[in-house]
Amino acid sequence: QIQLIESGGGLVQPGGSRSLACVATESIASIYDMGWYCRASGPSREMVAAITVSNATTYADFVRGRFTISKDNVANTLYLDMYDLEPEDTGVYYCQAKNRLQLHTTWGQGTQVTVSA
Repeated sequence: QIQLIESGGGLVQPGGSRSLACVATESIASIYDMGWYCRASGPSREMVAAITVSNATTYADFVRGRFTISKDNVANTLYLDMYDLEPEDTGVYYCQAKNRLQLHTTWGQGTQVTVSA
């Protein structure tokens, strides 16, 4: 079963930047649509950005123009580049892999991003 390992979280001042990475244990080139979700509070996770196997991207309204999602199919790694961060961006960021063939979703363990002065 595919596993996802996130990294790159930490404390960032408002207006700063941060890059997150998600390494998958198997190929994400052809059958996995990928995404980043954030849990700001409570149990629910909100979609931040997503990218398909064909590199089509989708962004939540509150991050569009500030965040960029990308992937490296050779390194099996998903990225989230975050710019002009705001305190409201604070939360645990989770990597998601959706298997297009098996209809199965896998989540990473999450990485904490805190935006504060």
